[in-house]
Amino acid sequence: MPRSSRRTALNASAAAAALCLVLAGCAGPGSSESEGGTVSPDNPFGVAANTKIDIVVFDGGYGTEYAEYAADLVEKQLGDGISVQITPSNNLSQSLQPRFVGGTPPDSFTNDGADAIPITSIQDQLEDLGDFWDTKNYDGVKVSDAVFPGVKEVGEYDDGYLNANYVMTLFSLWYSHSLFEENGWEPPTTWSEMADLCTEARAKDKYLFTFGKESAVYYQWLVLDSAIKQGGVDVINDISNLKPGAWSNPAVKDVLGQMESLIADDCFVPGGAGTQFTQAQAQWSNDQEALFYYSGSWIESEMKDATADGFEMTAWPAPLLDAADAALPFEAVQAGPAIPWAVPKSAASTAGGKEFLRALFSKEAASKFSELTLAPTVVEGTVPADGFGSSALASTMGVMEDAGDDLFSWVSNSYSGYYGIQDAPYWVSFLAGDITAQELIDAQEKLSAAAAADTSKPKKEYDYGK
Repeated sequence: MPRSSRRTALNASAAAAALCLVLAGCAGPGSSESEGGTVSPDNPFGVAANTKIDIVVFDGGYGTEYAEYAADLVEKQLGDGISVQITPSNNLSQSLQPRFVGGTPPDSFTNDGADAIPITSIQDQLEDLGDFWDTKNYDGVKVSDAVFPGVKEVGEYDDGYLNANYVMTLFSLWYSHSLFEENGWEPPTTWSEMADLCTEARAKDKYLFTFGKESAVYYQWLVLDSAIKQGGVDVINDISNLKPGAWSNPAVKDVLGQMESLIADDCFVPGGAGTQFTQAQAQWSNDQEALFYYSGSWIESEMKDATADGFEMTAWPAPLLDAADAALPFEAVQAGPAIPWAVPKSAASTAGGKEFLRALFSKEAASKFSELTLAPTVVEGTVPADGFGSSALASTMGVMEDAGDDLFSWVSNSYSGYYGIQDAPYWVSFLAGDITAQELIDAQEKLSAAAAADTSKPKKEYDYGK
């Protein structure tokens, strides 16, 4: 169980909007090289005796209990008066801004959630985690060898390996297998079939989709995942590289057009623009007003207290426009490492931050994460075939297996770092039927152009392969 004595509230005294401006010039003391601990195989980073390791964890869909478990492993591994404090936060920018400014950032933190810090605003203040990837975890396995292929590279920037992503997240449609079976419905593989299913759903006073004001951007993921499958990964390469006109790619426009038609045909639960996102998700998982919800594989954990009995939560790939000329097969899905961890250069104990990650990326901690959250980590071989009794976790693993080599990943490491959540209000307005697909495209193009012209933001060349 979590140890509440470790948990302290952070002072969120400044606005997150000022973060990029304020953090750009801040720096502080602190380096694992000067901490004075004895380096050994059991303590490869040399965490000094009596160190209090300070960890901030995003308190979202996955909670923080998994971090408490890893903290226990660190204390048992190192002993010597070393302790780990876990501090939850669900407003990371606001919580961490005053700490970065004051030169007292945590030793490690998850940079996740709607209020995550844009990586480009702090990348010069983060430790290169190359030595972390090269060290051995608590199983005696080199960390980079213990994880799925490509995980290490996702966190690479010009300044080194700045992020260590922890969760192998599947982004997909989610539905109730039992509800579909009860009604004789088949999950659709194309947008045309999706429209037909909407007609059947409305006849039974149900909707296709629901959304909340904080999660409208999830449907951006659905649109782009479908467009990538139809038009190829250059769709997202161009968008991520801020190429002019990228949002006007025919595949993007056509998928948005399909969604615009569904909105006009009353296929979305009304009132999403004024609905808190977990309430909207409960409309799907508990009330079963909507057939589908698009989300990451954290959804089961996030809604565990608001899911109908016998729901049988199941993953399903994004639909195609036309299978005949699609660049990728229907089975292709977005799945890859997410939930990035980072270690600030000015932390009091960068060695402690890396030691915590060493524990986290071990099989015992990773398996406990999956057991607690019903989601897979990037550490291989830690999820049993029955998914710890979870239909969602079992189907997550099954969908990724069905995709084979046709996995792609972009959400956790993409263009959104250039302008954060500034596009979110436009997606709320679009899903509410207040703006057209073309107006949404125009808004995205304007944000992209502004980010491209902003010389204060370092740019990265994205290439998602395939």
